[in-house]
Amino acid sequence: MATVSERLWRALPATAGDVPVDGAVLTSAANCRYLSGFASSAHTVFVTKEETYFLTDFRYGEAARKHCKDCRVVTYQRLEKSMEEIIRRHELKNVLFERQTMTLADADRFGKLCQGLGVNAVWDNTLDEAMQSIRSVKNPAEVEKIKAAQALTDGAFEHILPRLQAGKTEREIALEIEFFMRKNGADGVAFDLIVVSGANGSQCHGVPGEKTLKRGDFITMDTGALLDGYHSDMTRTVALGSVSEEQEKVYNTVLQAQLAAIQTVRAGIHCHVVDRAARDIIDREYPRTFGHTTGHSLGVEIHEWPYFGPACEAMTRPGMVMTVEPGIYLEGKFGVRIEDMVLITETGCENLTHSPKELIIV
Repeated sequence: MATVSERLWRALPATAGDVPVDGAVLTSAANCRYLSGFASSAHTVFVTKEETYFLTDFRYGEAARKHCKDCRVVTYQRLEKSMEEIIRRHELKNVLFERQTMTLADADRFGKLCQGLGVNAVWDNTLDEAMQSIRSVKNPAEVEKIKAAQALTDGAFEHILPRLQAGKTEREIALEIEFFMRKNGADGVAFDLIVVSGANGSQCHGVPGEKTLKRGDFITMDTGALLDGYHSDMTRTVALGSVSEEQEKVYNTVLQAQLAAIQTVRAGIHCHVVDRAARDIIDREYPRTFGHTTGHSLGVEIHEWPYFGPACEAMTRPGMVMTVEPGIYLEGKFGVRIEDMVLITETGCENLTHSPKELIIV
């Protein structure tokens, strides 16, 4: 099986900016983690056609030598000096740099390094787009890591249901979910967990606060676990005690939209087609209440490319893992969102989320 670095070289064009490519430098945390298999706060990956280097400082040198995959670990005192040695060793002439996450300060110092060595630094989106492409399709090992993270998320949902009681705060519920995940093996949470209830539920990315749960509230819980560098993401909305006719209708509309979108998912279609399958159903009944996209890819980051949205022309491919998460948000009243993760296949998709999503009243 090809290494990640070999896959990257295959994804890169022969030239960028009208010059042949013979080196690539990545500095973003996610891409360095993806290429090396190792996470640290000091990270640079330098890829050449002959060898891939993971550059870090003394704090991480020993751990990197134990855990980095398919990389030669270089422990530096000055990053620029180690990069210079690699450039000279491989006689590099044209080096690609990440652009989308590069700070101005780093771009300035790397540019000066290349200029001093007579090297052409290529600053365009070539490297970013190549990494987006290879990261968008998960290999079987990555899928298993995401499934394991989701198993923790499913377990946390089952754990929290009997603990949703009037008088408890949103913050208490969020902390209990996080504690369960960490206690059962998660490295952390995939993102700042969302637990919102009642009128707060209309804030699709609301922050858990001191509001207490009350009978008749919808409680929306957007949760996910981080495990071995990979993320899971699931949302469930449940009712406490009772529901009104309006709440039930909104819930069933979101569920119908989500199921329609999942049934649409397969390889070889534009991402906006999946978004439209959900959005058409919601817009007929509740226009202007669904303002975000229907889903996104995820893996070593919680939000990756591509996404299920009206403007996304990307084509789905087998091996992509994406969320399907339509919602309805009635400002000042309540909100409903239902989210699963799916693995895209040639003929459809495999749902990686196993928590029930029929309307639950606790």
